[in-house]
Order: sequence, then C-alpha cells, then structure tokens
Amino acid sequence: MAFREQIIACECWARDGLQSMPQIVSTEQKIEMIHRAVDAGFQKVEVTSFSHPKLLPQFSDAASVLQGLDRRPGVSYVVLMPNTKGFDRLEVCQKEGYGATEIILMISSSEKHNMLNFRMSHNEAMVEHASIMKRAHQLGIRIIGCAGTVYGCPVKGDLQTSEVAKIVRFYLDEGAQTIMLGDTTGVANPKLVRERVGELMALFPGAEFDAHFHDTRGTGIVNSITMLEMGARYVDCSIGAIGGQPATGAAKYSAGFTGNTCSEDLIGVLQEMGVGTGIDIRKLIDAGRRAEEILDQRLRSNIIRSGTVIHTESSPEKESGARPQL
Repeated sequence: MAFREQIIACECWARDGLQSMPQIVSTEQKIEMIHRAVDAGFQKVEVTSFSHPKLLPQFSDAASVLQGLDRRPGVSYVVLMPNTKGFDRLEVCQKEGYGATEIILMISSSEKHNMLNFRMSHNEAMVEHASIMKRAHQLGIRIIGCAGTVYGCPVKGDLQTSEVAKIVRFYLDEGAQTIMLGDTTGVANPKLVRERVGELMALFPGAEFDAHFHDTRGTGIVNSITMLEMGARYVDCSIGAIGGQPATGAAKYSAGFTGNTCSEDLIGVLQEMGVGTGIDIRKLIDAGRRAEEILDQRLRSNIIRSGTVIHTESSPEKESGARPQL
C-alpha cells in the first residue's frame, strides 16, 4: 500500500496536549493557538474536552472556548466527550450555535485500563456511548470512536487483535464515521503496527482509521508514518509533543514522557517525503515557538531549533534561524 494523495492531520495541542498540563492555560491563549493551527492549514483541530471541571480544571472553560472560536469553513472542530453529563453540556452549546463538528468517544481495548481511566467496564461504557452517539447523530455531530491501548496496556500487558476488534466493531455498528487507534502509552513499533492495523483493515475494510500515537519511547513519528504508508487518511499530532495521561492528580500508570507525536516534526518530515498535508510548516513552527512561550518551557520539537531542510544554495542562518555547524 502507499500514502493517500492527501492526508488529514489533526492538531491536538488544545485538548490531548493540554490535558497533561497541570498549569491552567487561559481561554484566550487556547483560542489563539487553535486559530494558529487553523491558519497553518489544519483541517481538523481538537479544541477542548467536556470532562468534569473538578476532575480536569484545565477544561472548565470548554463552552467559552467553543463560543470564542472564529470558525473557518471546511475545518472540523473536535471535542472529547467522556460521558453523558458532558454531552448534556455540549448539547446546550450545539443548540446555541457554537458546538462541535465531531466528538471523540473512547473505550480502552484493555478492560483493566478502562476501569482505571473511566471507572467503567466495557459493557457499561458501550451502553453509555451508544446513547450518546444516538443523540449526537440527531444533532448532526460526527463521531470518532477511539479504541485505546491498541498495541498494549501498562496494567494488562500485551493485547490480542480480537480485544481491539471488539471495540472497533461496537463503534462502527453504532455509526462512528472514523475509528481512532490509540497507542495510549507509546508501546507500539512499526512491525506491530503493520501486523495489528493490517488485521483490523482486513476485518473492517470500509473503515477510516486514524493514527494516534504517543512518543513515550521516541517512536511516534515512525509509527505514524508506518500507518500512513498502509493507507490511513488521518493522523493525530500535538505541537511540541505535549499530551498524554490527564493531570488529575491520580497516580501515573506509565513512566517517562507521555506526549503525542510532535506536530512540527511529523509535518516537516511528511513535507520532505512529498506527502500532501496542506499545512504551512513555517506557520506551524511559529505556533510551536508561541506554545513554548505560553507554557514557559522548552517543548520537544526538533525542527523549531534545526529549521527546515535547505535544498538550494543559501545562508543557513537566513533560511533556518540556526547557526551553521562545522
């Protein structure tokens, strides 16, 4: 298989990214970064989560973020939906004209992880999600059904493809338009991706799969490219590679870095490979620098320090902003 002519990258900084951050980012700064992502060319952006404000105060301004966005035609504004109470809140926004284009619903393929993360068994989660999806369809909201811990679980260990397929089949049967395959704690490798995703593509030949990898062990980009080479259209990434386990104060279930695949580095290498993304890498690099200012820390993008690859004779300092290396 080969790359699609045009892939669609989803920028996750304002949701999956910020959920890992204990410091509260202002509503205005979140909106600024979402607008920067859209201006750079992202057609899909995760903008907020409707998690309980007491559990994740980072997203207590979810409705305000949605209301403050300058919407651009053709862009999908994505919200994480944890439960029915969260959907009740989104439904108000939707009816007032500033809701979401798509929602993400997630069930971990590992039932042990789902109990740890959501305090629900698979059956309990499926009952609730089926109800939410029915309501979402009535409001014209698209569904991204996420199977988490697709390649392995930090509490259960290895999983079988059949355990993942159970979650995928549920979401497809209930009308999800896209299936996100989540490498929740960054355990995947290209060989496993080819095996597992290949089996899922064979089981569900009509499904649109979304590559969602974490860079816990430095494999986010190579795993994302592997899945895109297999024909996936969608891929997720986060500016500065932030993201991962929500900063709720709960004990960490995975050691080390937990963030998403770095947007700047992934889009940069896809551009070098001639893969169409529609994203302006220089605007994305500028957004990466602004993200570091907002969070007051150095993030994990390489390309904002090295600059893009130079292909014509020129001054390295002028082209990349980096000092020439001897």
